[in-house]
Amino acid sequence: MGLVLEIVRILLPLVLVGGIAVFVVIRMNHKYKKGTLGKKKSKGAQNLLDSLIPLGMMIGCAVAILLSIFFPITLLSTIGLGAGIGLLFGYFAYEIYSNKEEDYS
Repeated sequence: MGLVLEIVRILLPLVLVGGIAVFVVIRMNHKYKKGTLGKKKSKGAQNLLDSLIPLGMMIGCAVAILLSIFFPITLLSTIGLGAGIGLLFGYFAYEIYSNKEEDYS
């Protein structure tokens, strides 16, 4: 029983992050094929839009490292989970910001 729990504890972060990554890639591929990827008028806004997903992953990693300092979770698991959750939050931020209208006033 202990061996099964250990295997599940090792594979669970991999399965969760893999599922998140597949979801984000499929959604972005679908948006690309439909031609509905986010476009902004200004170059700065477009650069921010394009950087939201990687920024989410980096912030997720940083938060995961901080959590691994205070909680008894292995560093490797938390970095993987943090990047995966950051990828998901970055994708949601991308969706929200790409639908937001620009205000030039």
